[in-house]
Amino acid sequence: MNSRVLNLCALGGPAAVVVTLIGWLIAGVLPSPLGPGAPMPEVRAFYLEHPTQTGAGFVIASMGIVLYAPLVATISVHLFRMEGRRPVLAFTQLATGAATLLLNLLPMLLWAMATFRTDRSDDTVLLLHDMGWLILFPAIMLFCLQNISIGIAVLSDQTVFPRWVGYVNLFVAVSFIPDVFAFFFHSGPLAWNGVLVFWLALTTYCIFQFTMAWACLCANKSDARELIPS
Repeated sequence: MNSRVLNLCALGGPAAVVVTLIGWLIAGVLPSPLGPGAPMPEVRAFYLEHPTQTGAGFVIASMGIVLYAPLVATISVHLFRMEGRRPVLAFTQLATGAATLLLNLLPMLLWAMATFRTDRSDDTVLLLHDMGWLILFPAIMLFCLQNISIGIAVLSDQTVFPRWVGYVNLFVAVSFIPDVFAFFFHSGPLAWNGVLVFWLALTTYCIFQFTMAWACLCANKSDARELIPS
């Protein structure tokens, strides 16, 4: 595999973060996402007051999320190098990374769908709104398993990635645990827009993407050196 292609794939992680955040800014998710306790008129206005702009923002965000796929594939390539003939953690990382991408993509499509018809009933708009948020964060266990798989693989063999990369992944997995409580809270730090759910998850998600992109770029370079005949 051309090392330039591998490097471009590794950069998919940071690109995913940047494009997704731009989409969220356009849609109005940032800087202050609507909480589960927002009144129905406010929720309806969010989607249908400027439906073209809001929908475009979520379409852009969905494009950003898809850029995560090349990084997942690149991580798998290097986990295969580490594990050899029985790459169970590499397969686990690949499967959970792909599933996580789909779970992150689905809320963007649901929210874009909410902007499609301005005559939707309040109940339908609210359902699409709730479904998106309650899929995006509480269904985070797949991402946790992906991080745990990477962490265990790295801590078992530091020949490809440095040891601290494994600890970062385990920390990211732990940081997502509060997200499951978003099913039970309508306000406060454990609501879907709370500091322990939205802001902590967003921060550590960005840390993960940039850390793994850097680690993969370094691993690509070392792999290319190994392939050069002496």
